Amino acid sequence: MTLLVLIGILAVVAIAVVGIYNGLVRLRVQADNAWADIDVQLKRRQDLIPNVVETVKGYASHERQTLEAVIDARNRAVAVQGSGPAERGQAEAGLTTALRGLFALAESYPQLRAAENFGQLQATLAQIEDAIQNARRYYNAVVRDLNTKIQQFPSNIVAGMFGFRTREFFEIPDAERATPQVKF
Repeated sequence: MTLLVLIGILAVVAIAVVGIYNGLVRLRVQADNAWADIDVQLKRRQDLIPNVVETVKGYASHERQTLEAVIDARNRAVAVQGSGPAERGQAEAGLTTALRGLFALAESYPQLRAAENFGQLQATLAQIEDAIQNARRYYNAVVRDLNTKIQQFPSNIVAGMFGFRTREFFEIPDAERATPQVKF
């Protein structure tokens, strides 16, 4: 009888460990998938930027410094592909800042703003920015759930046994959080 009780307890513990392990695997796969979604959106944005720069060049070719800043920021963002969320966040924040400068520059050129091609590129870029924001939000939610499960008892024991590690959030750098100043 005692042997049956012991076998029953071991079976319950084994089922619990399998359930916890499968939950951790599910969250890890979701986090990988969410990061891949972010990567796709960032790549789409990086691929669109040369078209934006070429369009602006045609109207504002003497604004070389701004155009070079965008190209440099894009190249830095491309160079950190495959890095973790912290490095990607830094590089992408620099690219976002450079793009803001480019679009602010475009305001000085009415013919550029009126160009259909530029308008389409700007609209596409805005859609991509929204997709990046949504992908970032989803990734961070999955990472939050994974990190919580890794740290909670008893799943922390299973996570430690099978080598599950917490993940970094894809955070917005402090410079991006600052409220933009409007000056007239």
